[in-house]
Amino acid sequence: MTTSPRTSSARLTARKPRDDEIDSYGLTHPGTVRENNQDHFLIASLHKRMEVHLTSLPDRAQLGGAERLALLAMVADGVGGGPRGEEASRLAAEAITHYVTQSLRCYFAADPVDDDSFPRALEEAALQCHMDIQRQSQDDPERAGMATTLTLWLGVWPRAYLLQVGDSRCYILRGGELTQISRDQTMAQDLLDQGVITRTDLLNTRWASVLASAIGGPAAAPVVTRLNQVWNDVGLLCSDGLTKHVPDDRIRERLASMTSARQVCEALLQDALDAGGSDNITVLVGRSVRKD
Repeated sequence: MTTSPRTSSARLTARKPRDDEIDSYGLTHPGTVRENNQDHFLIASLHKRMEVHLTSLPDRAQLGGAERLALLAMVADGVGGGPRGEEASRLAAEAITHYVTQSLRCYFAADPVDDDSFPRALEEAALQCHMDIQRQSQDDPERAGMATTLTLWLGVWPRAYLLQVGDSRCYILRGGELTQISRDQTMAQDLLDQGVITRTDLLNTRWASVLASAIGGPAAAPVVTRLNQVWNDVGLLCSDGLTKHVPDDRIRERLASMTSARQVCEALLQDALDAGGSDNITVLVGRSVRKD
């Protein structure tokens, strides 16, 4: 597990954003080359609800309600080969849906303030999903090769947890500076880290699209990164259909000048399509905008 740079305690103890202060949007597109879209995404909120049935108190609205406990966002880039590729992608999506259910259970079962148990629970849920998909592939040879990336953000203010498997990415724009929080789990990135290739070679090598880790693949190595959430941060989750065509400088420029989450998602999608759109493209953006 890795941890983001520390943020001042004053900024961490700032109040949690209200629902109307969260601007988020997501979209997915098959691109200009592929007929099928194997990307999937999710944006959801976790709520703890109290329903008052009877009371003598005059204002029951003050007693509680559907308080938001956490926000969840996910991008999954499905991989399926052979004549049943479309079915394999669907089954991978079903498994990821099961994974999300496991993530919610992890949230309620684990203590979010425990810096060790909560990330460990997320890792274990990802590995369970990985084994489930592998079993489905082994039971039916026509489903062999079914796998998916997974980049999942779970925000429990003022903390956040990023679960990473594969090469879909997470970026944060803070104070005008764009930072890639996730690390691509590809053979090319491994070779770069080992000094075998240079950063210039990274996108041109045949290993650039070979996953070293994937849910359902030969190996899965989930990584959980703990972060601190700060007002006005802009978060981006995306599949590699965006990043293989749109450079980081352009992404930073788009996020820095955004007028809304929907506007910037649509602009980044168009950038990827204009640059070729050779893969499925999924973009999710979220930010907190203080109104008082």
